[in-house]
Formats: sequence, structure tokens, C-alpha cells
Amino acid sequence: MFSNLTVNEAGHLVIGGCDVVTLAERFGTPLQILDEGAIRARCRAYHDALRRHCAGAQGYRVLYAGKAFLTTGMCRLVAQEDLCLDVVSGGELATALAAGFSAERIYFHGNNKSVWEIDMGVSAGVSRFVVDSFDEIDRLARAAERAGKSIDVQVRVTPGIKPSTHSYIQTGQLDSKFGFSIGNGMAREAIARVLATAGLELRGLHCHIGSQIHEINAFGAGARSVVALIAEVHRLTGYLPEELNLGGGLGIAYLPEDSPPSVDAYLALLVGAVREAWQPLGAPLPTVLVEPGRSIVGEAGTTLYSIGTIKNIPGVRIYASVDGGMTDNPRAALYQARYHGRLANRMHDPVEEKVAICGKCCETGDMIAWDMPLPSPRRGDLLATFSTGAYHYAMSSNYNRLPRIPIILVHDGEADVLVRGETFDDLIRNDEIPAHLK
Repeated sequence: MFSNLTVNEAGHLVIGGCDVVTLAERFGTPLQILDEGAIRARCRAYHDALRRHCAGAQGYRVLYAGKAFLTTGMCRLVAQEDLCLDVVSGGELATALAAGFSAERIYFHGNNKSVWEIDMGVSAGVSRFVVDSFDEIDRLARAAERAGKSIDVQVRVTPGIKPSTHSYIQTGQLDSKFGFSIGNGMAREAIARVLATAGLELRGLHCHIGSQIHEINAFGAGARSVVALIAEVHRLTGYLPEELNLGGGLGIAYLPEDSPPSVDAYLALLVGAVREAWQPLGAPLPTVLVEPGRSIVGEAGTTLYSIGTIKNIPGVRIYASVDGGMTDNPRAALYQARYHGRLANRMHDPVEEKVAICGKCCETGDMIAWDMPLPSPRRGDLLATFSTGAYHYAMSSNYNRLPRIPIILVHDGEADVLVRGETFDDLIRNDEIPAHLK
């Protein structure tokens, strides 16, 4: 399914030059494995494509969307690949700063930034605040006054585009908690408000239509809508943005039948739409920014489980229970996401069954897959589920008091710990027994 996955003579899955059976013996299961080479290749694909397609523009920037997967080690990796970073909370900002990531390359998103988060970003010197509401404009103005300095911002606009993806990850339609709508005039009002607000410098506009999108024409429609807004604002005020942030959202493959567009095809269409719509303005293209997250790290991730209980209900289905579940993979329960997997210790064995893969949480909805094609499973088999690099660790939980799982980074046959697995001591570390219960 993926070019970075191979099989050795023993019939074991190999990732980043590492036999996953050996990894399971060393680190235990459940275990998330990230392929460093695959992550770096995707970072470079974005740079290479934007370098070609943004010829004649004022520049380009690739921002890694930290919400997909963020640790101090991941910050170091994307910094080495010359990516900027977008964060959506004080915790993500603190992670980046702890990793030594340059604040001047950080963009602060979020639909409800608190006063302390804004002050934290201003104090750190983040590059841009992406403004999401009129309330935030006022909060930023007060923060600028407190700090005695100007704050650079982008205004997030929603173009009224509703792409074909799960409703929970559509963000560009009129009815959205994010941004200012173009269609009802709120975007024009927000731009005017920022331009008139002392202490705020409007550097550009931001647009993001959703996530896990395969139909790339939707990206072009969103870009054209934003440039049409820019043309209208230019006629009224003379303002032209120096940068245009077109968000992320490119989908990845979760199943063998998925065929997402390439990074190059996506950016060719996106930048081409901007270039065509911008031409009547008679000015150079602005700096173009994109914010990939899932498409950087998603396919680089594989989660390894041990199969325990196997329950065969004649005439109904075979259930194979694994030692993880919705605590490390909440997407199946949240979005009805579907996954492909293989028995990592029996890669040469023929497919014989469609197996329901269930987690160990006390929830009927704790299912990783309802009909995964596999060899007939046995207790102790290792199940590898693919494309688990994005929105797994970031959304993981301790439901049923299950510890969060370890994450390792594999490269050139070496494996390094990226996130230590939690222990039972970690689970109870912040518990307190009130005095009257002692």
C-alpha cells in the first residue's frame, strides 16, 4: 500500500529498516511507529512543488499544522526541514518553545484564544495571530497596548465551500465556528476593523475549507473566492495583502482503494487558481502559505497491536480484540473512519476472513474496523494498522484508565523513543484525596 513498507524473508513487516516483530519485543504493544524518512519526504515534496509553482510570487512558506501530531521531537524534525509551524493553543506553543522552535516561525491559530494565551504568544514573539472573531480583534488590540508593540495578524475568512469530507472536519462553509464569512459581509467588516485598529498590522488573509479532502477542485474554488474578496477590498480601501494563507486539508490514503491527489497536483491547482484570479489586480502574487498536517505525518504512522481474545459468532462475524482501541485511535468512533491493516508477523499468509477489530474499552463503539480482510487471526498475532500518524496521539485519552502508548521514530534500521509510554504511576500522578476522605 505504501512504498516505505516492505516485507522481509521471515514474512515480517519492515518499516524504516526495522522488523516490527523485533520492535514489539523491544517496546511492547500497543506501539505507534513513525517513519522519519516518510515524514521528511513529504516535507520536501511541499517545498519542491511550491518552489516550482510559486515562481514570480513574493515567496512561499510551508507551515506544519501541529494539531495533527506535535511533540518536542517532531518540532525539531520539521524545523530541520525548514517548515514553519502553526499552533492552536498555549500547550502547543509551549511544546514548540520547549523544543527550541523559533517563535518568529510560529503562527497562532484558534477560535477562542484566551487572554493569557494571547499574552503568551505576544511575549514569545510569534510571527502571526490568525484572527478568528471580532472579540479576538479587541483582545489583540488590548494585548498590543499592554505590550507596547504592534501585533501582526491574518484574518481567517470562510469562503462558503463545503467539500466532500466528514461534516465534523468541514470548516469553510457558512455555518462554521471558524472565521468570518465572505458571503454575509462579515469578512469585509473584519478586515476593515483590523485595518482601523491601532496596534494591529494586517499582513494577509487565511482560508481553510476542511480536512481529508480528495476532490482538489474544492481548494481552487476556495482560493478564487478569497481572491475575489481581496479584489473587492482593494477597490474600496486600496489594501492588498502581502501574504495569502490557503490552509491545508489534503487527504491521505487510509484504504487500498484510496487514491488521494499528489502534493504536486494539489499545489499546481491551488496556486494556479490564485494566479489566474490575481491577474486582474495587476500586482505580483503575494507570498503563498499552506498548512499541511495530516498529509505530512499521517501515512508515516503505523500502530502495532497484539491480538488477544478471538470471538467467532457463527453466521455473524469474527471479532478479534486488540490491546488498544479508542484511547489511542479515537477517529473510528468520532468520524466512522476506516482503516486497513495486516498481520505484521504473517505478511505472506493469504487473506481468508473479514475480521472485526475491536478495542478493549468498555464501549460497543470501540471498533477499529468492522470488516478488515486478514488471514484467520490467532491469539498473539501482531496487527499493524496503517495511516495512524495524524490525529491519533493528539486525540488520545486515558479512558478506562488506560495509559497512553509509546511512540517510536524509525530511520535507517534504528528506532528511537519519541514519546515514552505512560505508566500506572503517570495515571494517578495528579490525583488528590481530599482531607475528609483520608
